[in-house]
Amino acid sequence: MGERALIADDLRHRIMSEPDVILEDLDLMRALIAGNDKTIGGNVVDLRSIAMERLEARLDRLEDTHRNVIAAAYENLSGTNQIHRAVLAMLDPTDFEAFLHNLATNVADILRVDALRLVLETEAGDSDSDLRSLSDVLSLARPGFISGYLTHGRNTPERRVTLRQCDGGDASVYGSRGGDLHSEACLKLDFGSGRLPGLLVLASEDPHLFTPAQGTDLLGFFAGAFERSMRRWLA
Repeated sequence: MGERALIADDLRHRIMSEPDVILEDLDLMRALIAGNDKTIGGNVVDLRSIAMERLEARLDRLEDTHRNVIAAAYENLSGTNQIHRAVLAMLDPTDFEAFLHNLATNVADILRVDALRLVLETEAGDSDSDLRSLSDVLSLARPGFISGYLTHGRNTPERRVTLRQCDGGDASVYGSRGGDLHSEACLKLDFGSGRLPGLLVLASEDPHLFTPAQGTDLLGFFAGAFERSMRRWLA
């Protein structure tokens, strides 16, 4: 009875009736284990304490992994919704001039980029003033420009989606806006047999918005949707 008197009856009753309260409290469990170690003495190795420490470390790692997985899933879902909204907005216009204007405004806002440019290769080049005057979002280039832009003239394969940082955007693509841009996503466009390729470029002042380590599946989907929309206008 003397030992039991060390704990108040109501507290003892609560612990006995709800042991999970103690088991789920990590700080309290650590204190109990530490108290047990002191009782045993320093000359005895308590394997239960070692096992408990290892289990706690494993639990901490699992919880960190769980949080990272949830964060990644949420980010992926958010990105998917963003691309879907951009595709729907892209399909709204009923004429080509409105389509280009919509790209530079609504679509760019949804994608949260600071600049959006469509580069079309054409044999006419700068002489095709009627097409160039449609929108500031449109840039015309000589055949072969897109390949050189994507590879920087190096003998490397061209990818469907290229993510990279840049020290200011190319003036031939972005005009005077390029100096403020520090990362870009380049989406190569295939308009079908017999047609020159195109390039859709999304750029940001944030150097970390587009980096080579990021996934490209969603942007690849957006490029495919954009190609199909452009083929309608080119036809």
